[in-house]
Amino acid sequence: MLRFLGYRLLAAIPVLFVMTVITFVIIHSTPGDYADYVGMQLKVQGHASNEIADAAAKQFRIDHGLNDPLILQYFRWLGDVVTGNFGTSYFFNRPISEVIAQRLPPSLGLVLTVHILGTIIGVTLGIVAAVKQYSWVDSLLSFVGFLGITTPKFLFALVLIYILAFKIGVQELGSFYSSYWTYQPMSLGKIWNLILHVWPIILVGVLNGISYNMRMMRGNLLDTLNAQYVETARAKGLSYGATILKHAVPNALHPLAAYQSAVMRYLIEGEIETSVIFGIPTIGVAIVLSMGIGDVLVTATLMLMLGTLQIIGSIISDLLLAWLDPRVRLGDQT
Repeated sequence: MLRFLGYRLLAAIPVLFVMTVITFVIIHSTPGDYADYVGMQLKVQGHASNEIADAAAKQFRIDHGLNDPLILQYFRWLGDVVTGNFGTSYFFNRPISEVIAQRLPPSLGLVLTVHILGTIIGVTLGIVAAVKQYSWVDSLLSFVGFLGITTPKFLFALVLIYILAFKIGVQELGSFYSSYWTYQPMSLGKIWNLILHVWPIILVGVLNGISYNMRMMRGNLLDTLNAQYVETARAKGLSYGATILKHAVPNALHPLAAYQSAVMRYLIEGEIETSVIFGIPTIGVAIVLSMGIGDVLVTATLMLMLGTLQIIGSIISDLLLAWLDPRVRLGDQT
C-alpha cells in the first residue's frame, strides 16, 4: 500500500507540471492584461486622459515584466512556486499566500461539509430506495434525485436568494458572519452565526450530492442484490438485513468509491457557482475576479491549488477502493 501511495505521489508531479503549463497558456491567450485594467481605472475613476492612462499601463507592464516572453514569465512564476513564494497579487496588493490562507480554509470547509453530508445522506437514501424498489418511497426518492441532478446549481441559488432576501427579509447574505460577529473571537455564538450564513450554500451543494449518490447507490445495490453470492447467503439462512449490510452494500460501494476521484472537480465547480452568486469570499470568487481583471499570478496559483486538491481526492479514492476491495490490495502486492 505504501509503495502504491508513493507511486501515485510521484506520478502526480508531471501531471501538475503539465496542468500549470496549460493553465498559464490559456490564461495568457485572452486579450488584455492587468495593465489594461490599471489604465481603465485611471480613466474611469481618476478621469485621466487616454495618453496618461496608456503611459501608466505601459509603465506597469515594464515594472512587472508583463512584456517578457511568455516562457520567461512562466518559469519565473514556477520558480517562485517551488520556493514557496507565490508572488504578489496586483489587485489585492498583498502576497498571494495571504489570499490563499484567507480563502482556502472556508472553501475547503464548505466543500468537505457538502461532500460528507451528500455522501452519507445519499448513500443511505439509495439503500432505502433499492430495498423498497417500485414502492412509493422509491418513486418519491427517484423524483427528488432526478430533480436534484437536472436543476442547475446557479438557478437553485438564485431562487434561494430571492426567497431569503425578498420574501423572508434576511440581511447580510454575502458574508460569513454578521457585522457584529466579524471581529469577535471564536465562540459557540460565532459558530452558530456562521451556520446561519452558509447553510444556503451548503443546501445547494448537498441537494446535488444527495441526488447523484442516491441514484448511483440505488443502481449499484440493485445489481448486487441479483448476484449469485447474495442468493447463496440467503439460502444459507442469513437474514435479509444482514445479507444487505454485510455482503451487498460493501460491494455496491465500489463504483461509488471510484467516483470520489472525480467528485472534487464537481464540488469545486459547484462552490464557484454558488459562492459567486451569494458573494461569499472564497477561492471561487477570487478565481473569477482575477480572471476578469487579468491578475494572472493569482489565477494560475489558485488553479494549481485546485489541481492539487483534485489529485489528492483521486489518491484518497484509490486508497478507499483498496480498503473496500481486497483484490486491489492483492494486485498491489504482486
